[in-house]
Amino acid sequence: MSWVRGRLPRSLRARLISGLLVLLALACVAVGIATALALHSFLVSKVDDQLLQSGVRYAQSLEHPDAGGMAGDTRAQSVGTFGARLAGGKLTQAAIVDGDADDADASADAVTLSAAELAAVRALPVDGSIHDLDLHTDGYYRARAVAGRDNDILITGMPLAGVEGAVHRLEMVEVTVFAIALGATGIAGALWVRLSLRPLDRVAATAVRVTELPLESGAVALPQRLPDNDPGTEVGQVGAAFNRMLGHVETALASRHSSEERLRSFAADAGHELRTPLAAIRGHAELARLHPQPQAPEVARALTRIQAESVRMGAIVDDLLLLARLDAGRPLARAELDLTLLVIDAVSDAQVAGPGQQWVLDLPETPVLVTGDRDRLHQAVGNLLSNARQHTPAGSTVRVRLSRTPERVRLTVADDGPGIPESLQPTLFERFTRGGGGRSRTDGGSGLGLAIAQAVVSAHHGSLTVSSRPGCTEFRLDLPEGQPS
Repeated sequence: MSWVRGRLPRSLRARLISGLLVLLALACVAVGIATALALHSFLVSKVDDQLLQSGVRYAQSLEHPDAGGMAGDTRAQSVGTFGARLAGGKLTQAAIVDGDADDADASADAVTLSAAELAAVRALPVDGSIHDLDLHTDGYYRARAVAGRDNDILITGMPLAGVEGAVHRLEMVEVTVFAIALGATGIAGALWVRLSLRPLDRVAATAVRVTELPLESGAVALPQRLPDNDPGTEVGQVGAAFNRMLGHVETALASRHSSEERLRSFAADAGHELRTPLAAIRGHAELARLHPQPQAPEVARALTRIQAESVRMGAIVDDLLLLARLDAGRPLARAELDLTLLVIDAVSDAQVAGPGQQWVLDLPETPVLVTGDRDRLHQAVGNLLSNARQHTPAGSTVRVRLSRTPERVRLTVADDGPGIPESLQPTLFERFTRGGGGRSRTDGGSGLGLAIAQAVVSAHHGSLTVSSRPGCTEFRLDLPEGQPS
């Protein structure tokens, strides 16, 4: 069954044309069979009329032949007329008219019947009615048997060769005409179906254009609506439904884009507004700690916590402002930099912050140069290393490898920690996503580090991906090498 489905046409155009040709072919076959049967019946009836009109004169001439011969009287007999005489169940004479019956040279040739043919002749009912007779040597006949004057049986038959020839010629003509009709219908049908399905082609082309649009960005102008929206046609109904769908999608995208813009604006405004009070809190906490009068231990501890949390909140505010700037598409600094030195510095900082991990650095022999914002790239690499440090236990190995190809530069940060839960990986680079499960946390985090790394790399026309399983987590940071276009 699957083989049959694989052989059937799959496109709507091919199915319509194939269905049209199949139906037309079935109609042609039905018409051909009906006309052939009708012509055969009509010609057989004419042969029967001719046989009735000729009577039994030819068979009687076999019963009482002229003195000079025994071939029978051929006058007024059609060529191919069969005559036979049975006496006492035995065949005494059998002949077929040969030549032109209207010509003086017409004659009746005696024939010898085979056992099967003789049995067919004997089986004819002696009732004067017309029956079919199969003489294998000479073909099919319409024949009638009557009783003779000498207690014998006289048989006269008219050949059906002319009938069969006429029907065969009709069948050949029908096959030729029907083949031409099918070919012409196939071509005309293909053109007509192509013209009729043109609106569906426009629907498909519009759908393809929609799939190629960056819908995730939100600010997208959808294609023009389809003009084929006549509800009186099936294609028009599809076009109208497609237009309504485009309208809903456009409205949803506009609403989402507006909501995201408001959220980004809020984050940026909130970051700016929080900077001043956070700086004031930190300043007053430092001033209180530097006061010369002795402080109670509880007060000193509270001031220390206030100062630490204000520093942490300031870092979160800075991260939010950076994400807001990147979301707004503000250009970063563009300068050629040595990524090798940047990675060395970032790994050195990570070793100081995480002495419990083993840091393995693999660098190419020659400097790797890229174009971009040094501070932002340093922050992105630092976030990857900080993520490996925070989510792996002491004694884990973190391998940092820098490599390049003619098209790109790749930085790989791999660790042998417990891995990232599979359910968390699809949303790992979203904001405020925090690791859980087997990846332990030795200190707090805002959940913005990987989101910032992703945004910075995207702003440099690169990509950041991750693959993780227990015992192996690998982040791959790809950047275009050299000066970007």
